[in-house]
Amino acid sequence: MVGIIMGSSSDLPVMQDAIQVCKDFGIPYEVDIVSAHRTPVKMLEYAQSAKSRGIQVIIAGAGGAAHLPGMVASATILPVIGVPVKSSNSIDGWDSILSILQMPNGVPVATVALNAAKNAGLLAVQMIAISDATLSSKLDQYKLELIEKVAEMSQKTNDLIK
Repeated sequence: MVGIIMGSSSDLPVMQDAIQVCKDFGIPYEVDIVSAHRTPVKMLEYAQSAKSRGIQVIIAGAGGAAHLPGMVASATILPVIGVPVKSSNSIDGWDSILSILQMPNGVPVATVALNAAKNAGLLAVQMIAISDATLSSKLDQYKLELIEKVAEMSQKTNDLIK
């Protein structure tokens, strides 16, 4: 199962892409609002209980100071994928990106691009697929579909310039 958390409901439009990836690959998931700053006790309880609740990977989206992914990573041994979210009080998203990216040694957080919750979802799928043959086959099919889409784009582009 994948835990998808975010600091505020305003992050949900971005985090929907991670949810959709889980749905597309048939991976169970849970979603919650867990604020590092406004609900620090809930955040710690979430991180510390995630593994025992069957969570395998945590995707944490946050904007602004974006402490959620790093703080969650500090309280669990599970892999945490941080999604920097461009929020209304953001400095073009760079504050979120750097906050998640610049973790100290010993507390890793995998970081995707600004608002790239889809990639976070795919990275979670890849992590789980290491030990799940059925999911691995679904990923193989997904990669083949990407190749086909690029081939179609290439053909359409070549047809346009002829």
